[in-house]
Amino acid sequence: MSSEEEAVLSEHFERLKKALADGVLILAGPCLDGEFGIVIFRARSDEEAKEFMENDPAVKQGIMTAELHPFRVSLIENQQSRDFT
Repeated sequence: MSSEEEAVLSEHFERLKKALADGVLILAGPCLDGEFGIVIFRARSDEEAKEFMENDPAVKQGIMTAELHPFRVSLIENQQSRDFT
């Protein structure tokens, strides 16, 4: 990995940390097989979700690709069902 790619991945991680602090990010992390990662975040609309995804520095620079899959929590450990929107 080049130093430029490392810098972009650092921006990617810092952006996710800010989204977590802002209450947007629910969880994020790489899959252990190294094939891809998962980011679950709150969005009020498909457009807002697409914007969040497409503005990721690693996606914008072509280091990562992204797919959007709407998701609703039905069950979660140690909590009653709740609306994360």
